[in-house]
Amino acid sequence: MTLLPTSLDGAHKPHPLKLSVVIPVHNGGQDLQLCLDALQTSTRPPDELIVVDDASTDSSAQLAAQYGILISSRAERPMGPALCRNQGVRTATGDIVIFLDADVKVHRETLALIERQFVEHPEVAALFGSYDDQPLHRSLVSLYKNLQHHFVHQHSQREASSFWTGLGAIRRDVFVRLSGFSEGYTRPSIEDIELGVRLKAAGYRIHLCADIQATHLKRWNLHSLWRTDIRDRAIPWARLIFSSGQLPADLNLDWKSRASAISVWGLGLLSVFGFWFPMAWIGILVLIGFLVFANFGLYRFFYERGGVWFAAGAAFLHFSYFFYSSLTFGFVWLEHLLSKKSQRVSLSSASMDD
Repeated sequence: MTLLPTSLDGAHKPHPLKLSVVIPVHNGGQDLQLCLDALQTSTRPPDELIVVDDASTDSSAQLAAQYGILISSRAERPMGPALCRNQGVRTATGDIVIFLDADVKVHRETLALIERQFVEHPEVAALFGSYDDQPLHRSLVSLYKNLQHHFVHQHSQREASSFWTGLGAIRRDVFVRLSGFSEGYTRPSIEDIELGVRLKAAGYRIHLCADIQATHLKRWNLHSLWRTDIRDRAIPWARLIFSSGQLPADLNLDWKSRASAISVWGLGLLSVFGFWFPMAWIGILVLIGFLVFANFGLYRFFYERGGVWFAAGAAFLHFSYFFYSSLTFGFVWLEHLLSKKSQRVSLSSASMDD
């Protein structure tokens, strides 16, 4: 069942670039099967498929071995996708390394579009796409999370300041030159964003290609949503922003998102003051109006894809996202200030001792 590059009529066909797909997996289950099957039926199959098993306790390793190259992390516990992807790239021989999550199912033309972008834009070092608007699971939380991601990636600027490994690709020589992902991230986190920061700092160009899409197979619930958004994304991302001194202005950090976060906090404060100062309720209406105006395109998209009740529920989840993400940013900012103060005190004490 090993993948081979073939044309639609089954004949072997040369390609301008060699593509290596690297997939880290920990207990991928049925999602991994769908992911690998989709790659096999691509109009432009990968030249090399590398699956890195991260201490799976299900049949992921046995399944992956039927499709391509299997690498075992040989660890007793999961070590995280950053380390696994680095291991995969060390084995890869392609010109382009395509990173794919084990719960992502590419479209038939996805890999062909990736190859075309790199051929037509030799100045681009890395690119990434987006989830499509047809996620497998249709619960409120799953549909909201996937559609929100799709909309943001579809409406962000092409010149990106970040990177994404759900469906991302990079020139192998550039990846090696930058020493790959930071293995300090021992669970799924912002290792891709951190690499994007280093790519931009080194002068490389990253493109967000909205037409390069795949289906997300993950089932979300409130617990997994909040855990991922806060622990795995917001906290480490805020720390990265303060340590690097760079605050991007695209994707989830554009002006609308920043203004919306401030407005949500304003709503909370005015709601409290409203019990003593009735005029505050006018301010609440104004802020709600601004939030709807600033995010009207997204909420209309929610309505078009799920109807009025889904749009209402998704808008509430979006409001709460602004609240807890900005709260997290504030706590990390305070942590950063206290850390700097502690460092100044330590330096002052050391200077006095000298």
